[in-house]
Amino acid sequence: MIDFNKAGGLVPAIAQDAASGEVLMLAWMNREAYEETLKTLRACYFSRSRNKLWRKGEESGHVQEVREILIDCDADTILLKVHQVGDAACHEGYKSCFFRRVEGDGLKVVGERVFDPKKVYKK
Repeated sequence: MIDFNKAGGLVPAIAQDAASGEVLMLAWMNREAYEETLKTLRACYFSRSRNKLWRKGEESGHVQEVREILIDCDADTILLKVHQVGDAACHEGYKSCFFRRVEGDGLKVVGERVFDPKKVYKK
């Protein structure tokens, strides 16, 4: 199935909006996160910064309901086609984590913020 040994136990997992095809985010999965995702059909990732499982939406409520799981030809990348609950995948309040476009030698915000992260993440 998935070769978790190629990259030290973690593989990239791309979340894509199942309806629109928009790429929402990229995160990492270990075997445990993948198995939980299969079992619950809710996206679960491995947080490298926290060194633990990260159940998407556990703080914000913006969960990802998995509609389809695809594996690439090398068996080392996962594509999740999801229904994004709450209209935002990005912790900065944007629908997609890919809300900035390279223009010249800078970045331009091209996405629209759909929530205020200061209100959602009360840390």
